[in-house]
Amino acid sequence: MPINHDVVGAEGAPIVHSWTSKDALLYAVGVGAGIDELAFTTENSHDVPQRVLPTMAAVIGAGVSGAISAIGSFDFAMLVHGEQSFVQHREIPVEGSLTATGKIVGIYDKGSGAVVAVEGECVDNATGETLLTVGSAIFIRGEGGWGGDRGPSGDRNAAPDRAADASVSYRVRPDQALTYRLSGDRNPLHSDPWFAALAGFDRPILHGLCTYGFTGRALLHTMCDSDPAKFRSMEGRFASPVFPGEELTIEMWNEGAGECIFQTRGEDGRVVLVGGRHTFDA
Repeated sequence: MPINHDVVGAEGAPIVHSWTSKDALLYAVGVGAGIDELAFTTENSHDVPQRVLPTMAAVIGAGVSGAISAIGSFDFAMLVHGEQSFVQHREIPVEGSLTATGKIVGIYDKGSGAVVAVEGECVDNATGETLLTVGSAIFIRGEGGWGGDRGPSGDRNAAPDRAADASVSYRVRPDQALTYRLSGDRNPLHSDPWFAALAGFDRPILHGLCTYGFTGRALLHTMCDSDPAKFRSMEGRFASPVFPGEELTIEMWNEGAGECIFQTRGEDGRVVLVGGRHTFDA
């Protein structure tokens, strides 16, 4: 049964998500943080209070994607995470609770598949203030071709035609996906070779949001002086799967006025995260 293309504007039910200090620590190690980033990987280091990596917004704000249920059923083996964005209105607390409400903002016909875009607000239940604005888009293979709107096209946030102003490389552990999945995304595409084969991969792939988290760490330490309070927003499109064990290189162009264009490359030089834009307090 094809997905319902006529639900743009539909809102999902509000979803409450709570997190603890332990959840924040687990997320940090899940995206590669270690002994050089103790503010994010321990709660008991002398004179280093625990803080939260800004890209954890994609995990605690995942409830906005609940609106996707309005499109009906589809084969989850055909789902690929296409884009992710968030705005951090204030620094994420080490523990807390929020209510996420999402809305479908677009369904686009890409021929070979459909893109479903959602966006929503995450309200801090302790203060009643908006903590995060989160957006994402999924690509569902085999659900296109109904003659609908193709949606936005062209390069967005294209990398400048000059050498990057900064680059950071991180090696992804071979078992990284097994740690990252403990933050909530238990899709077997990232852990089960049999399921990965059903989706056309010869082995499990890394979560796109894990690549996103590695990239966010580079932006935080390079553009924000490692201070999460300076991190305002991040957006990017997933262009190619990443396999655990690869080295990722994040290339950054500082455009001034608190704006950075970025992209992430895999070990063979291919771009795996493209159209990246990061804003920060300069």
